[in-house]
Amino acid sequence: MSPESLQQGNLSHPTMFLLLGFSSAYRAQVTLCLCFSLVYLVTVLGNLLIVTLVWLDAHLHSPMYFFLGHLSFLDICYSSVTLPKILGDSFSPQKTISFVGCIMQIYFFLCFGGSECMLLAAMAYDRYLAICHPLHYPALMSKKTCHCLVAVSWLSGSFSSLIQAFLTARLPFCGSNVINHLFCEMPFLLKASCSPNAPLNKATLYVLAGTIAMGSFLLTLVSYVHILGTVLQKGAGTQRAFATCTSHLTVVSLFFGAGAVAYLVPHSSGSNEMGKVVALLYAVVTPMLNPIIYSLRNSEVKGAIRKALHSGVLQMSTEGAGRADEQCPPSPRQCCGSQ
Repeated sequence: MSPESLQQGNLSHPTMFLLLGFSSAYRAQVTLCLCFSLVYLVTVLGNLLIVTLVWLDAHLHSPMYFFLGHLSFLDICYSSVTLPKILGDSFSPQKTISFVGCIMQIYFFLCFGGSECMLLAAMAYDRYLAICHPLHYPALMSKKTCHCLVAVSWLSGSFSSLIQAFLTARLPFCGSNVINHLFCEMPFLLKASCSPNAPLNKATLYVLAGTIAMGSFLLTLVSYVHILGTVLQKGAGTQRAFATCTSHLTVVSLFFGAGAVAYLVPHSSGSNEMGKVVALLYAVVTPMLNPIIYSLRNSEVKGAIRKALHSGVLQMSTEGAGRADEQCPPSPRQCCGSQ
């Protein structure tokens, strides 16, 4: 099926989009499929490890790790919106997606991305209270407050993405229904729109997306400005507390930095392949790196991993000894080859 055959006479309401993806060469497709499979496996297993540790280890039952568990769950969802479809298209001669599937992909991609933006801001606020107001921290960051911040993160991402997906679905489309990208993303569908009200709709869509992204970034920035001020003012005691922020700062820099490069830095018309690489950076690579960053830079997470591995080895040793005892004859002389 050729791209031309996928185009309908009236594309006001197309039923199908064609995703061009990367190179169609067989060897390139095999290499990309293996790379994407490895990335997705590391993403899911790494983030599942963080979620499990936060749930099971009593030492991680604190607001900071409560937010981290939700962040890891969001990363699994975020990468699952795009990577399985990209993997499925790796060997497909025609990388097609239905119009409904495209809108749903846009909705969930924006939902999980927006929720992650807000959750990163909540994590920065948590560090602000812990460092700048340590005496009042237990009262200010109570269990109820933690649940409220997580709920606000999820609801704001869901509500904003619902409006954006709804407005995108109502835009009329004309010309080609070919999308030169790896997955459905709002800017690429806006380019294909031919509505006379398209500029107004596009402005509304970008305002909604920008409110979530820029709002959460500014909240994070303000929190760290206060944290830095407190650290510089109070000295060594708070500098040790600031060490708990390094992992979060690294994740924030990666997430917002990749998003800024993708949406704010102008790209030439011939840089489509580079745009796809940048999209992979914020949609695929960042969720994979988050658990690695927290595992390598956070002593409590590393301690929980070592404890879990040690418990697992002890359990295996105990079970092995138990099976050996069961197989051992009742007579001490005959046991384990004794004469």
